Amino acid sequence: MSLRVQNKLAVVTGGGRGVGRAIAERLVAEGAKVIITDINAAAGKSTATAIGATFFRQDVSLQADWLALRQHLEKLDQGLDILINNAAILRSADPLTETLAGWQALMRVNAESVFLGVNTLLAMMAASGGGSIVNMSSSSALMGMPQFTAYAAAKAAVRSLTMSTAVYCKQAGNGVRCNSVHPDGINTDMVREIAGVMQPLAREAAMRSVPFLCEPQAVANVLLFLASDDSLHVNGAAICVDNTATIHPPYI
Repeated sequence: MSLRVQNKLAVVTGGGRGVGRAIAERLVAEGAKVIITDINAAAGKSTATAIGATFFRQDVSLQADWLALRQHLEKLDQGLDILINNAAILRSADPLTETLAGWQALMRVNAESVFLGVNTLLAMMAASGGGSIVNMSSSSALMGMPQFTAYAAAKAAVRSLTMSTAVYCKQAGNGVRCNSVHPDGINTDMVREIAGVMQPLAREAAMRSVPFLCEPQAVANVLLFLASDDSLHVNGAAICVDNTATIHPPYI
């Protein structure tokens, strides 16, 4: 049986832990050569060693780090087939308790980083003959999430950028596809940590919008499909992994 991403070169941002690690591990298992990037060098190196990937330290909010990654890829001289923009941070704040500094910090990591990834690496992917960009968005991009105001806004920006990139690539005929994935709650350390520090009422309100915590491996399976040639005609799509939460929030 042939592997679904055999010999494809993939970059997974935020791959040191959580869903990023699950995605990287799934791609490696299906034959891809995976570069994990993460701001946490210890987690990134540990994961890379454990799953058979390589590690590149990166702060995704910094353009200089994206340019350094592109230079690293150019030295490898293998092109780039798959870009998974997964790195993100999560914090809870409603429209009144959110601060400008908090808003800007979250936007840099969760939205601007995705733009930087596309802006820096799209031409390389096109020159390689095409490929797949998958941007990790969220169910919060598609519905109101008052307890996660900045997070939801950033993920909505990711969705909009995904659509614009997909149409651009189609019109350019460069062979690159771009899709976004929209999970609801994922059973990761980051989600459990934020739930632990939320105020009780805010936590209760947030949990009403999460029918169950999805396991990272379930999301990774969707990412594998979008990264592989199985999804050649899927471009610009928003793939929800949310057990109907987006179309029928459980608190309604």
